[in-house]
Amino acid sequence: MSDEILPAITGEILTDDAALERAGNDWGDLVHARPRLVVRPASVIDVAAVLRFAVARDIPVAARGAGHSPYGQGQASGGIVLDMTSLPPRRTVTGELVSVEAGARWRDVLDVTLPRGLTPPVLTDYLDVTVGGTLVIGGVGGAAHHHGVQTDTVVELEVVTGTGEVVTCSRNDNRELFDAMLGGLGQCGVITRACLRLVPAPARARRWKLYYDSLFAFLADQREIVRDGRFDYVEGQPVPVEGTWRYMIEAVAYYTPPASPDEETLLNSLSFLDAETSDTTYFDFLNRVAEAEALLRAEGSWFHPHPWIDTFLPDSAVEQIVTETLASTGEAELGALGLILLYPVRNDRLKTPLFKVPDGELVWLFSLLRTGSPVDPLHNARLVELNVDLYRKVSALGGKVYPSTAVPRSTEEWREHFGSSWPLLVEAKARYSPKNLLNPGQGLRLPE
Repeated sequence: MSDEILPAITGEILTDDAALERAGNDWGDLVHARPRLVVRPASVIDVAAVLRFAVARDIPVAARGAGHSPYGQGQASGGIVLDMTSLPPRRTVTGELVSVEAGARWRDVLDVTLPRGLTPPVLTDYLDVTVGGTLVIGGVGGAAHHHGVQTDTVVELEVVTGTGEVVTCSRNDNRELFDAMLGGLGQCGVITRACLRLVPAPARARRWKLYYDSLFAFLADQREIVRDGRFDYVEGQPVPVEGTWRYMIEAVAYYTPPASPDEETLLNSLSFLDAETSDTTYFDFLNRVAEAEALLRAEGSWFHPHPWIDTFLPDSAVEQIVTETLASTGEAELGALGLILLYPVRNDRLKTPLFKVPDGELVWLFSLLRTGSPVDPLHNARLVELNVDLYRKVSALGGKVYPSTAVPRSTEEWREHFGSSWPLLVEAKARYSPKNLLNPGQGLRLPE
């Protein structure tokens, strides 16, 4: 490869087969788009240089964090992949704010905030995704019914626009870019730094797993506890058991001794059949997926395809969609190690303009975290087809599908997704990234 096509930077430029192979794959292992080169920037200056270089030559660019996308969202066929995890640490806590580089993982954020008794209000269940990676799509977790999604906790961003300009933006400065970056699929620029709001961190977490045989009772209890906010964290799961479905609410109360949760008050009005209780440190609760990850890596299924779909259902349709979906979902459709999530979020907590959910007081995250086959691509294609079918059903009933999901979408489908906020993204993209070169794996390309 000629030096004429390489940008002048201080970071690394990788063109070897191993690096290109890695960058042409992701967690989903369904889409494989090999780039021309991979850049590991050493600074925001490097990121800006790469984008200016790419714009001058009409080369597509994708920003990649942990590579946890399920359907090629961080890939760029024949283009440049920016490995954002190479940015040097810039992690400072000032008052109740933390400033971190976009390639930091959320566990890295906790490493600097917990020693000061502070924590991000909302964390994803898996801590090894990156800050920038979640902020361009939303970032959902079990505390979202209190604090919104992760984009709702952002105070300021440093962004390299699609034209290679370094811009700091917030709700008070360069608001158009700020709103277009949060939940905007990385279409207007590359986040290089984020300043996030923090809250006091508790010392411990007491978790109840509450079990139900009735979907109706399971949904009713989740509505009650999310509306009154009695728990700090709430998620739910339909669980396959011997040919039928059981339902589990995971409800957590945070506390710092000598205070402790009042179990009788928290559980008294609920109609669960069985309960399991555990008590851990706050960090151990947040990091609970790490043990399962280690086991899945050891036995190999961590590296299998993951045709995941995350949807948001209107409260009026949740029982219908979930009942119909579960009736046609078995091990073949979910995978032996697949998982389903189902829990509500209060709509009034969601403030990010481009984070789109259905109307109504409560909206329900309904996720089928499928595990595919490492040897049968036709089976995996069928799972994606099932995702498309669910996407269409959910959309017809007023629901939305989360951006990071294994469903191919056209620009027109994205226009429908963003609805009344579509002009915000269109106008910002025309101003900050008019050549349509950023993150082509999202499938969103505006007319030139």
